[in-house]
This record gives sequence, C-alpha cells and structure tokens, in this order.
Amino acid sequence: MSDSVTPTHCPYCALQCGMNLTPAPDGTVEVSERADFPVNRGALCGKGRTAPAVLSSRVRLTSPLVRSGGTLVPATWDEALDRIAEGLSRTRTEHGPDACGVFGGGGLTNEKAYALGKFARVVLGTSQIDYNGRFCMSSAAAGGMKAFGLDRGLPFPLEDIPKSGCVILVGSNLAETMPPSLRFFTELRENGGTLIVIDPRRTKTAEQADLHLMPRPGTDLALALGLLHLVVAEGRVDEEYVRERTVGWEDARAAAMAHWPEYVERITGVPVPQLRETVRMFCEPESAMVLTARGPEQQSKGTDTVSAWINLCLATGRAGRPYSGYGCLTGQGNGQGGREHGQKADQLPGYRKLDDPAARRHVAEVWGVDPDSLPGPGRSAYELLDALGTDIRSLLLMGSNPVVSAPRAAHIEERFKSLDFLAVCDVVLSETAALADVVLPVTQWAEETGTTTNLEGRVLLRRRAITPPDGIRSDLEVMHELADRLGVEKGFPTDPEEVFEELRRASAGGAADYSGITYGRLAAENGVFWPCPADETPGAGGLPDAGGDSGSTGSTGGSASAGTAGGSAARAASAVSGGSTQAASTVGGGFGPAASSAPHPGTPRLFLDRFHTPDGRARFVAVSHRGIAEEPDDEYPVLLTTGRVVAQYQSGAQTRRVDELNAAAPGPFVELHPRLAERLGAAEGDPVAVISRRGRAVAPARITLGIRPDTVFMPFHWYGEGRANTLTNPALDPTSRMPEFKACAVRVEAVGR
Repeated sequence: MSDSVTPTHCPYCALQCGMNLTPAPDGTVEVSERADFPVNRGALCGKGRTAPAVLSSRVRLTSPLVRSGGTLVPATWDEALDRIAEGLSRTRTEHGPDACGVFGGGGLTNEKAYALGKFARVVLGTSQIDYNGRFCMSSAAAGGMKAFGLDRGLPFPLEDIPKSGCVILVGSNLAETMPPSLRFFTELRENGGTLIVIDPRRTKTAEQADLHLMPRPGTDLALALGLLHLVVAEGRVDEEYVRERTVGWEDARAAAMAHWPEYVERITGVPVPQLRETVRMFCEPESAMVLTARGPEQQSKGTDTVSAWINLCLATGRAGRPYSGYGCLTGQGNGQGGREHGQKADQLPGYRKLDDPAARRHVAEVWGVDPDSLPGPGRSAYELLDALGTDIRSLLLMGSNPVVSAPRAAHIEERFKSLDFLAVCDVVLSETAALADVVLPVTQWAEETGTTTNLEGRVLLRRRAITPPDGIRSDLEVMHELADRLGVEKGFPTDPEEVFEELRRASAGGAADYSGITYGRLAAENGVFWPCPADETPGAGGLPDAGGDSGSTGSTGGSASAGTAGGSAARAASAVSGGSTQAASTVGGGFGPAASSAPHPGTPRLFLDRFHTPDGRARFVAVSHRGIAEEPDDEYPVLLTTGRVVAQYQSGAQTRRVDELNAAAPGPFVELHPRLAERLGAAEGDPVAVISRRGRAVAPARITLGIRPDTVFMPFHWYGEGRANTLTNPALDPTSRMPEFKACAVRVEAVGR
C-alpha cells in the first residue's frame, strides 16, 4: 500500500462526493475531507464515511465460487472462468445468441459499462442486455429527450441552485438520499429563494420547505397539469419565450386546460389554495427550477409526468435560462454515465441509438466489426428479468442485486432460479449472487481507477488508492479473460485508461461526446462536463457550438438569429456568473498531462442559446392525467409507496454489511398514519403485514403523522419477509419501460402478537 493521500470519490450516490483516502498502518483505509471538490465541499454522509468498511475481507468475497452439489465452494480463477465460458457457449450453441443475457448496473464505471455493452454485442452477439438504471432515471431521460433532444440529469451545476428564485422539488427526499446536497437548498433559502417540496410524506427534506404539498401517490401528473392550468388562467405564460424557443404549445395548453383546480384537488388531495400559492411562488421570481426524482418517475406514466413538469418550465420561460430549468436528480453513483455508453438495451456509446445506421457504422468502425453483425435493440430491464429461464437461458450479471431491487421480486427470484446458468460478478455475496452457478470477486472503488459521471454531467476520475487483496480481479480483467475464452482475443484491454481512450473515440460526435476528455484533464480540472468534443469547431460533439466553462455562459448553441430559437434567452445567457467549477486542482494523480492547444472547456450549462433539436426549439408534449395501473379497491384499499433511508443504499448489498449503518437502520419498517394504525389495532413497533396481489411483507409499524392516512411507506433495502419489492407492481411505462415502484394497492393487517 502507498502511504500517500489519494483524492477520489465516494462509491455510492450520484453526487460522487469528493474524499481523500489514506491507508492506515493496521491495513484499513481512512477517509478524510476533500474540500476542493465543489459538489460536497468536504461534507460526507454516513455511507461515505464508512465506505472503506466494505473493503474488509470480513464482509467481502475473497475467492471465486462455483456451485458443486448445490453449494457454492471456493475455486481457482481458471476453473471459474472456464465454467462461465462453457455455460455461455453452450447456451449460444443450443439456443442461439439471444438466449444469453447480460445485466449491468448503474454503479459500474464508464469504462466497465462501455466494455460490458461491447462484450454483449461483439463477443456474445446478443441483443439481450440492460441494466438496473432502467429502474431509476429512465422516465426522466425519456421526457428530456422528447422535450430537449438530450438527456443529462442536470443541465446546470448544483452551484446554480442557491442562485435561483424558487425550486420545486418533486418526489425527492435528498436530505436522506444525498445529504451533502441539502446545503444547496439551505443556501437557496438563505439567499431569499423559496423551496417547494412535493411528497406524500413529511420527510426530512419536506421539513426544510417553505411549502409542502402532500399529493396522493401516483397523481404527480395531474398536479403538474393543474399548475399549468393556473399559469394559463392567471396570465403567467411567458408568451415571448414560448413563441421564440418552443413548439407544440397549443396542444399542451389545451390538454392542461382540462385539469381545472378543483378537479386536480379531487385527484391529488392537494387543496386549491396550495396550488395557487405554488404557482405564485414559482412564477414571481426571475428564475425558478423544477427538479424531479424517483417519486414522479417510477410510475407507469412516469415519462408523461416528467413531460408535464417540463411543460410547466417551458410555459413560464424557465428552461434554458440562467439559474432556471428542469433537472432530474439522478440516483445511482454512475447512473448518468451508465446510461450513455452502451449497457442499455437500445443504445450505443455516446448516447447513440442502436437502430441508427450511422451510429452503428461509427461504433462498428471503432470496434473493428461489421455494422451488420451488431444485434438490434433488446428487452428492457424488467422484461429481460421476466424472460429468465424461458427465452433467456444464461445470464452474466455485474453490479446489481435484482432479487431485492426488482419489482415483483419473489417472482423475479424464481426466474433466476429457473436459469440454466447464472454468473455474477460482485464485491459481496448478494442475495442474487447466492443463486449463481459461478460468483467472481471483483475489485472495489478504492482498488481501481476509472471514471464516473455525476448527476450534473460532470465526468470524474476515481483513483486507485490501495492494492486489492490476492485473488481479486477487476471486471475489465473478467471481460478480457471471457472474451479470450469465447474466441475474441483482442478488443478488451484491462487497463481502464486504455478503455477510456477507446470510449472517447466511440463517443465522438454523439450527444454524450467525451472525445475531448482525458484522464489528465480530469485529474487537473476536478472533472469536465460533457459534451466535450475533441476540437472546438462549432457543432462538434453533436451539440451546436457546445462550449463554455462554469464561469462563462457555458451554453450549448451559437448566436441566435432572427426567427430562430434564441432571442431573449441568448440575451439572458450573459447573466450567468460565478467561480469556475473546473478550476485547476493541485491534485495530480499520476496521469499524463492534459491536452494542450486550447481544448474544449466542457459544457456545465446546457440550452442557454438553443435546445438539442433540429430547429433548436424545445418541444411541448401534450399529456393528460390517467390513474395508476392498480388503483385501491375494497380488497386492497391502501396505497403503498417505497423509498430509501439515510443509512442504507439501494438493495443494501454493501451497506447492510457495515455495523455503524446497521445500528442506525437495522431493518425494514412500515410507516403508517395513526388513523390507519388505530383501525388495525397496531401500536408502535408491532409487526404488521402489507399484502398486495403479488405477495406479503411483514415489518414493524412506525406510526407518524407525517404520512397520508391512505398511504403506507416501506424502505426497499432488505431481503426476507420485509422485502418491500415483493409487493411492488411491474406495470411498465410505455415509453421508458420503467416499472411502477411508487404506487400500488395493498391491504394492511396487524400480525398476532
């Protein structure tokens, strides 16, 4: 181990907080503050502080495991790799390439996600690849693509939030899910701005709000439409902006006008005076933002819901203006980068579409293959998992735990058990890995170098701080060895910087253009925002004139001419000011120098001059309210919604192995209103059963006035009888294929004491 301090980033959420790592004499790793990184400015949550605990051999995998006589037993790497190659090869021979599936994760680095997509399509020849990020940001991504022609979680840096006049935060409990980000919203209010939180629960985030709306779960679409109705009725539409920078307003306006305030109150439960106050608070300041998270997105109408919130921003002239706009709070550590470079079912690197002939030609040339050899789009995440054991007979899974995280989880667990062959690469023996025929122990965040892209679109460099234990290999090494065994001897390097150099070429000219980014620049500049083409030619990188650093306009778009998108927005762009978020860092990192000759500075702020559409204008999308897929009835009269707690993360595969975090959040619970608890005869801590059409979960009651009487809440981090996703509904959004995690009909029963 090196005795030096290594600047790097947290392995958990999409903030990708900066931290310093120092190897300790006892073999552990110490975490210390890294104040130079602008996203967290040194602050860390409990998960970040305790992240090195999972590096311990006490909790991690230390040897390959293979199934023998029904039990997983230690094996050599050659034995394990040979068995995986044999299993995948046998499936291809007997059932065809699409009988092999690949499932990735939003925590994989950009290099791994890129290589995994390439491995699926070039080595296995399968179309059946997707990843767990489908369960997180896909509805926001689809809505952003429809409106703006581009999907990047936040089109501006987090540092812009405190400078806005008002922020509407829809379905996010960021005080618990990404605590270091709360300071931006605290500073917003200190600066005179207002915070509106929309959540059916009185969360720690809602407690910070100037106004808290508590809609019935699954009614966010109606709520957004009702607000837009009031914007029109009260004469608050920015007519000049709508005329100069958008298309499709008349249809969207007509759809919204069918959602009058009293009708919306009946649907959502939000009183009309609160609707009117929301519109006043949002429209009166010069700038305002709408930020959505999983609440409105994890619905069977999540894409339409996002479109409705974007419509509100467009009608009021908020999108593509300084300190204003729509953004998505991406959840997973590399949830942004993970959806850009090829592990999605319909995607090629650079956010290219798999069914685009030009995209296929470009990527095939980089990969050295025939474009016609690349398979077409495959199944989305839930549909892929649902096909296990039938159409898909073998699966290679990296960095995901669907047995806990997928909707209708008991059914998905049975699908995993029905596979002919399952191989899992992970750092711990997750509940999904425990079902595998082969489990490979792979390196963790502190033991490897690679890049991630945070929720702002800022590409970051995670640095290797320690040497992994003997017997541990990286995912890149796994893919290299498997490709070789399956007849592809070249094209899968094990050095992450070499993989990133290929990714740069593959992404060049795409919407998510990384071609101007190098490891040297990332080390020197504390990250670079995409798009960042390799040259400064206007229009490079798939975005018109994509340029500017955080201290300038940072816009995408050239000067606006008369009659084209621009006008007032172009004039307003010059208002953006402040310190650069890409200032040179004293941190080195040992990588080569950044490219000279005035490299493209990256793009912290999108859309200030034009949107990423052929005519530069944003698109209104006309949407109307519709109910959730499974409304309550006499048999299942209550709504279930799910989410996270501060001390656990996602499926809990890693955080449930950290003593300090388990002490803070030892297990699942059912949050319910006192009126519901009284009807059940349940007291605080009593076991209660939550039953849906898909199964039954049991957990202790947590009684609170901070939830609607018609709703119960369960966190989804645990396996066993308290597994929340046993209950959730896999009804899919028709566009994003997002399951409806956030609302389903249940009944609640007291369990005999």
